[in-house]
Amino acid sequence: MVSGSNHDDAFFASAMHFLQTGQGMLQQFADALSKAGNPDVPPLAVDPQTLTALQKKYSDQQMALWQSVMGKHQQQPAGDFFVAPEPGDRRFVAPEWRESPLYDYLHQAYLLNVRYLKDLVETLPTVDDKGRDRMRFVARQVSDALSPSNFAATNPEFIKLALETKGQSITDGINNLIRDFEKGRITMTDESVFEIGRNIAASEGAVIFENEVMQLLQYSPLTPKVGTRPLLVVPPCINKFYIMDLQPDNSLIRFMVEQGNTVFLVSWRNPQEAQGQLTWDDYLEQGPIEALHVVRDICKVKQANVLGFCVGGTIVTSALAVLKARGDDAAASLTLLTTLLDFSDTGEIGLFIDENALAAREQAIGQGGLLPARDLQNTFSFLRANDLVWNYVTSNYLKGQKPAAFDLLYWNSDSTNLPGPFACWYMRHLYHENSLRIPGKLSMCGTGVDLGQLDMPVYLLATREDHIVPWQSAYRTTRLLSGPRRFVLGASGHIAGVINPASKNKRSYWLNPDVKNDADHWLAGAEEKKGSWWTDWAAWLRPMAGKERSPRTLGSATYRPIEPAPGRYVRERAV
Repeated sequence: MVSGSNHDDAFFASAMHFLQTGQGMLQQFADALSKAGNPDVPPLAVDPQTLTALQKKYSDQQMALWQSVMGKHQQQPAGDFFVAPEPGDRRFVAPEWRESPLYDYLHQAYLLNVRYLKDLVETLPTVDDKGRDRMRFVARQVSDALSPSNFAATNPEFIKLALETKGQSITDGINNLIRDFEKGRITMTDESVFEIGRNIAASEGAVIFENEVMQLLQYSPLTPKVGTRPLLVVPPCINKFYIMDLQPDNSLIRFMVEQGNTVFLVSWRNPQEAQGQLTWDDYLEQGPIEALHVVRDICKVKQANVLGFCVGGTIVTSALAVLKARGDDAAASLTLLTTLLDFSDTGEIGLFIDENALAAREQAIGQGGLLPARDLQNTFSFLRANDLVWNYVTSNYLKGQKPAAFDLLYWNSDSTNLPGPFACWYMRHLYHENSLRIPGKLSMCGTGVDLGQLDMPVYLLATREDHIVPWQSAYRTTRLLSGPRRFVLGASGHIAGVINPASKNKRSYWLNPDVKNDADHWLAGAEEKKGSWWTDWAAWLRPMAGKERSPRTLGSATYRPIEPAPGRYVRERAV
């Protein structure tokens, strides 16, 4: 409860002046956005009446906000928002943001400015949808960065904590910042809690083969009988495999073994300078193609069941297409988790990949060198900047807090490099040119590939809130492969939607056996099932595991165990 003092009146007058000045700054930024979206369109080539109406609406809302905050704090305790944050935005949930008229007004004025900027972007001219999306992305990055929660002087939580701790929180925050500068990245979790091979990536097994590109792991059986046909798992090479083997209660690998599968897994090497010449073909030949040869030899079978996750799914599907062209039907079934084969819509990642950016990458590392892990991590983090960047700036540096222990965030911080030739080929031919979907257009490992020749049963999982592999894009795979297809849509995002343990019975998934129509029609006719997709997939895979037999020892006379799982390669960190 505050009175309408001269001090308060002066503050609000100053705030209004600042916001009016800011409106002009936003307009200048709009000019820059217009050029970024379409360099050929003159600045402010927008209907003047539309712009004037937007500016008037914005000014009226600012005045209404000021009056609302003044009235609320003069006559009654802090109450509801005049400008509410979007669902899931937790930057301003602390009561300190509403207890003072200064911060109550400040954070809601910021939210109003963000709305104005979003509306402004929608009025600007652009040639195509990608240009519009690029402007939206840039506007969101600027808005997120300028949040009052990110700065000491405008964050009441920082000020309150500093007073309560007599400045210790400031000291701790500075020390956290110095340590992160030395590491070259933001600390997202208490990394001292986790150790690879002890409490994450701890499923028992052995490395039974290795080459320059990968180690092949075989996991110890957990059932008295196993299927004759093994399961080969190919995770993404842009991060470590143990996202699938975090801890026993959320390990997808352990779940696979518990279902009576003989499970093998490709553990990609974290490339260093010596591996900077590796190409896409090297990854196919020395990755899944070599792995399938070893797995089938050890288990004495002609075919294996195969699972690929994210870009691992793209790699293994390409490898199977190469083998098919060579006359080798290596896979009895194929499971693809959040995988792109048709790159028509790649979400916001595609905004980073255009001809100019590609040419620069190809010039720098296309013939050799590394795409650093830090570049990849920064790209993915800024797709969700409030959650994966500014949240930690606020908690670690302003508040001086130590991050909580979280296995998934430990994995998220353990990034990998990519060989330059591999990365450039992948970005140009798949992301930029979308050539994999066209029969015979691409040559891999010396042969043309046609995904339509792959006729094994396929289980396709997408996730509804995936910002890396939009589920509608993953659904397009149903148009590319010719065998029986089961498409399943999981709840949540790219990681949480996949790593959804059956034992916890959380979330939902959607089923619809009819994949003849487009994605929207498929969803309209889909039935929601409670719980994890893991059980549905296990039931689908079980008939393809073959007759049951007693488990054999790990490896074989030809492929003897080299070292215990998870092996050396997964422990190599990017430098």
